Amino acid sequence: MSINDNILIKIREMKDSLTPVEKMVAEYVLQNLEEIPHLSIKSLAQLTKTSDASVLRFCKTMGYSGYRSFIVSISASLGSMEEQKDPYTDIQPGDDLTVIISNTSRNNIKSIEDTMSVIDKNEVDRAVQVLRQSNRIVFFGIGASGLVGIDAEQKFSRINKMCHTYTDGHSQLTAATLMDKGDVAVFISNSGSTSEILESLEITKKSGATIIAITKYNKSELADKANIVLNISTPELTIRSGAMGSRIAMLTVIDILFAGVASAEYKNVKKYLTKTHNIIASKHR
Repeated sequence: MSINDNILIKIREMKDSLTPVEKMVAEYVLQNLEEIPHLSIKSLAQLTKTSDASVLRFCKTMGYSGYRSFIVSISASLGSMEEQKDPYTDIQPGDDLTVIISNTSRNNIKSIEDTMSVIDKNEVDRAVQVLRQSNRIVFFGIGASGLVGIDAEQKFSRINKMCHTYTDGHSQLTAATLMDKGDVAVFISNSGSTSEILESLEITKKSGATIIAITKYNKSELADKANIVLNISTPELTIRSGAMGSRIAMLTVIDILFAGVASAEYKNVKKYLTKTHNIIASKHR
């Protein structure tokens, strides 16, 4: 289950990867939110020019057991619409610096909040457990996702976890070839369809290593093929296309995983945290 379930965010994120029929239902729901809780499954099917079975399939794709649980979630999301009053706001050319500071900060905060609406607590728990038991952790990421991997390597190295990050296609293929059972591969990709990532994913799967995906809440090849999926939610904004929102969301997921592992193993890792803190502090005296 999601940490802070918000069906409206899930629909927005999933919409473009749905089947044509499911997309018709999704678009109607998003455009007629206030009306949805009062509709029967038959009424919604008629209004969307689909069928009862199609509406039910849409509900299940969204992660609900049936139409009633879907409607309850819609009602709950409508009840907290006040929290949605600050939507993502793109930075416009020529914006005043005060506006840029405010909008960038608010958008980053919203990326984290929306990620908490789609990330599954049970999947986080599974990820923490396999990372604790791993022989070795390998992070795969291209571009901004690679920077997130570098941050992850720095964190997990501090608690004496054997780990490394690979940020280019060639080194990723080599690393994937050398993965083994007992290893954990963390693939970081907003889209879940980056070609270099998918090539390494195919090789890693053959090794028997556990695969964790950190990726957008969407239907993607990466999400389909991973053993554990940690979803993020990010805005689609023009000037922010330098992966600002996704980077902040992904860094937050890495922080959660690191804190989860370090907390569970605190008796063992305390000495490593103290040693690494002391050596770094001594260099800056």
